[in-house]
Parts: sequence; structure tokens; C-alpha cells
Amino acid sequence: MIPEGTQVMLIDASGKKHLLKARKQMIEVGGLGVINGDSICGSDYGDALKVGSKEFLICRPSLKDLLGIIERRAQILIPKDSFSIPMHLDLGCGDRVIEGGVGSGALTLVLLRAVGPSGAVHSYEIRKDFAAIAEKNVSLSENAGSWKLHIADICTADLEKEADAGVLDIPNPWDALPNLVKAIRIGGFVCSYVPNVNQLEATVRKMRELGLDEVVAFETLQREMIVHEGGVRPSFDMLGHTGYLAFGRKMRNLL
Repeated sequence: MIPEGTQVMLIDASGKKHLLKARKQMIEVGGLGVINGDSICGSDYGDALKVGSKEFLICRPSLKDLLGIIERRAQILIPKDSFSIPMHLDLGCGDRVIEGGVGSGALTLVLLRAVGPSGAVHSYEIRKDFAAIAEKNVSLSENAGSWKLHIADICTADLEKEADAGVLDIPNPWDALPNLVKAIRIGGFVCSYVPNVNQLEATVRKMRELGLDEVVAFETLQREMIVHEGGVRPSFDMLGHTGYLAFGRKMRNLL
């Protein structure tokens, strides 16, 4: 049985997804109307649910599902970029991460999944409208209790000390790097995501100027392969440039 308070996703025959929280009462779901919550809590994942004349499959939402459903005010980092960040930051359960620029909270959800309930993500955002949307979206995470939002400028804020990693998604990461690098422990990593080449150049130069090691920059390109009875070919539509990632590692006391 599905316990109350659990995030549940309903998928119809066309693949459209609806997210809701299971509870034993009537639940209003956007685009569907009102559903008897008892029928959700009395079901298991993989069961079919009849709502009016339509049938839905009951599933546990994945992180990728959540990223496709969340409300967006700012442009989000899509999975091809955001999913690679925890690996290059060497994140694991219990780690502490500082995030500069929360946007709509998409990357925050990815970071929270990486650090788990015993870790912590401290996000700094100067725009209250972005912060409000992020709070709504991050509440969908099972690790939302590991998140702390600060309405402050990461370039000048008093950051948490000895963090395991830091990531920046702001227009001017080079201005934030000196403050962020001071907050990262020896051996920790920093990351910056920027959409333009001139921003990437300025960021990498600043990383090198600050004395970071293992500085690397790249972009990730993704192209779907179409498999059908007549053969296999690349998709005509390619998910190409979205942004650039730059990483560096703090190997000694720098400042």
C-alpha cells in the first residue's frame, strides 16, 4: 500500500503525467479534477486507477520526472547538464554543498538527491521571486529537510565553512569564486554553469588565478538514436548547446 504523504505520479495512455501527494481524503489534481485519495493509498505502484473514463498507471516519480513537471520561472539546467555535476563534484551522502543562484530549483533537486537526508545544500539567491518558486519545487523532494535557502548575494555573503563542494549558476561567477573558494574544504570541488563562451573564459581564468587545480571546461551534447524495424538512425532533432560547465579543485590553502 502507498503511505500517506508519499509523492505519486499518475500516467495516462498518452504518457501525460500528473503529480500528487497521497492522502486519505479527496485530492484536487490540476487537469484531472477531484480524486478519492483512499483509492491511491489503497493501491500499490504499478496498479491501474480509473478516473472518470480514463485509466492511469500509478508510479513513483523519478527525479527526472520531477524536473519535467516542476514550475519554471527561470531557465533550468536540464538533466544532460545537471546530472553530470554531482559526479564531477564527487558528491555523496552526507556532503555539504553551497549553491549560488537557485533559479527554479531544478539543480537544487539534483544536489539534494546526491547528498541525501544526512547532507545539506545551502542555496543563495538574490531574487525573492525565484526563491518563492524554488521553495515550491524543492518541497517535492524527499530530502527537502536538507535544504537551507538564503536570500543573499553569494559574492559577499558569509558562507558556511569547510563545505565539500560549491556550484554557481549566476551571470557573474568570477565575482563569486573568491568567496566560494574560501568556504570549500581542502580537496573539495567548485563548479560553474554559464551559457556563453565569454562567460566561460572569464570563469576559467578566475579559477586559475585563484590557484585551483584540475581546472576543466566542457559542454555536453546529446542526440537520441531512433530504433525502428527499418533500421537505426540518429534523430533529426538534437539537444545541442545549452551551456558550459567549468570545474576546479581546491588542493591547498589559497587565500
